[in-house]
Amino acid sequence: MKRKYFGTDGIRGRVGDDKINPEFILKLGWAAGRVLGQGVDGKILIGKDTRISGYMFESALEAGLAAAGVDIHLLGPMPTPGIAYLTRTFRAQAGIVISASHNPHHDNGIKFFSSDGSKLPDEVEMLIEEEMDKPMETVGSQFLGKAYRIDDAAGRYIEFCKSTVPSNISFQGMKILVDCANGAAYHIAPHVFEEMGAEVIAIGVTPDGLNINKDVGSTHMEKLRVAVLEQGADLGIALDGDADRVLMVDSAGEIIDGDQLLYIIACSRIRNREFQGAVVGTLMSNLGLEHALADKGIVLDRVQVGDRYIMERLKERSWILGGESSGHIICLDRTTTGDGIVSALQILVEMRQTGQDLGQLLGGLKMYPQKLINVRLKSRDGVLENPAVIQALADAEKELGNRGRVLLRPSGTEPLIRVMVEGIDLDQVEEIAARLAGKVKEAGSKA
Repeated sequence: MKRKYFGTDGIRGRVGDDKINPEFILKLGWAAGRVLGQGVDGKILIGKDTRISGYMFESALEAGLAAAGVDIHLLGPMPTPGIAYLTRTFRAQAGIVISASHNPHHDNGIKFFSSDGSKLPDEVEMLIEEEMDKPMETVGSQFLGKAYRIDDAAGRYIEFCKSTVPSNISFQGMKILVDCANGAAYHIAPHVFEEMGAEVIAIGVTPDGLNINKDVGSTHMEKLRVAVLEQGADLGIALDGDADRVLMVDSAGEIIDGDQLLYIIACSRIRNREFQGAVVGTLMSNLGLEHALADKGIVLDRVQVGDRYIMERLKERSWILGGESSGHIICLDRTTTGDGIVSALQILVEMRQTGQDLGQLLGGLKMYPQKLINVRLKSRDGVLENPAVIQALADAEKELGNRGRVLLRPSGTEPLIRVMVEGIDLDQVEEIAARLAGKVKEAGSKA
């Protein structure tokens, strides 16, 4: 069945639009309560990031869930993976996240975790959508849900993050910059690394409701790069607004993306004899990662772009490790969802156990130059089936041979065609990408 409300990662949009408004979110809370919250001592957890609209949507969800007869436990500002963890440990029937992740403050969204801390199956989301189309009915007063606040949520999650590090490991002597994007981890991430022994300098830890992801975090790395160099730090850690993604900066100021971090974690698991199966990446994962893993006898299994598809493949095959270049890394041997803090801890553990810095850990990985061009169109209809585009794609693939890749992909949320070209020679990559983008734009103008 076609989804009416849910996308690949919950429901997201601009505050005030047809879905991200108090009326819709109230009904969504009620529908979710009807599907997820029924049963003896049923309860649902709600957490949020730091954007100003979170207060409004938290209240709307609370009212909708209470109307469905479900008790609510409020976590306050909390990283998305922290909400997943607490949903499990509180034996809740579901967890709800109010966040638009790396988007600006004027966006917001809702996503759900099931009782085991994983994202909802498609069939459950469809059940919620079915309830959304029914008239809203409030249970009798004696059955209304109650609301409680969990005051020690941050401390519980901090202890969980630390538990993913071997007990004999300390980060004593390491100087670390931590950029929390003025988001959900502002009061958590610095404490995790400090309590592990590191000297921590924190930035992006003064949220005001409007500055989440604004010139800080994993989508804006320049401030962190400068700070790492000025402070002479060993590395910098950049989270996004809900802390499910992480990128890094090494001591020389070089940005380390998700593909590179995934390689380091895979090497760590191999070295410690903890690895099993294959690494799951996406269609956008760098070809250099595929080749470097192959040199170690490991397959990179590619799926569609989106952590949802990575998770599906990992669970389907009982594998443990996957991720995206954006920094969304899933370590199923440590937790149940993508977790920026936990992923960063795995990198620091490998640095400690091997005595190497980030640059040295990446010695076996040569990243291929990659050019991505977003071609904005009035209409994408028929563009990828256009004969001129098909021919240009075939010509590009022939020109690159086995020394590169080409990918034309429609955006899931915008009227864009993404043109990605990857290869050994940067000039060739940029020339082919520009040529393909021109053909796509030309075809789009005729659509």
